[in-house]
Amino acid sequence: MSAKKDNDKTNAMRILESEGIHFIHLNYEAKEFIDGAETADKLRLPHEKVFKTLVTTGADKKNYVFVIPIDEELDLKKCARAVNVKSVEMLHVKDLFRLTGYVRGGCSPIGMKKQFVTVIDSSAQTFSDIYISAGKIGSQLNIAPDDLIRASGAYYGDIVKR
Repeated sequence: MSAKKDNDKTNAMRILESEGIHFIHLNYEAKEFIDGAETADKLRLPHEKVFKTLVTTGADKKNYVFVIPIDEELDLKKCARAVNVKSVEMLHVKDLFRLTGYVRGGCSPIGMKKQFVTVIDSSAQTFSDIYISAGKIGSQLNIAPDDLIRASGAYYGDIVKR
């Protein structure tokens, strides 16, 4: 686990530690939003193992979280089927912090203000470990996909355009 001072820890790291889930914390230099590809490049990580967290609103007015590889795009129809609603649309970025407690570029599927239904793209299962945001810009977590499932209450689904 990361040996960071407690005040440097994010909600996601605190939750993982409290659940005894192993992770590795990585930092990179960034003061404001950079996309996932730039994050992966800064850390010299394989793009296919770096995942981004996207938040949507369903036709039922509930919010849903989807975790997909950085170079992929959500298939909104597949996402709606995965959460059993008529349709979903992307949450407006201006609403992200209010809803999740996280900012664009630092949104983690672990430790949001509320627990939302969360789906992780099934491609994550092909790796022993993946990278996700730690919950702030400039901070990533390396974690086993099944541990992410456990910590976030998520499940796997086919949710990207192929």
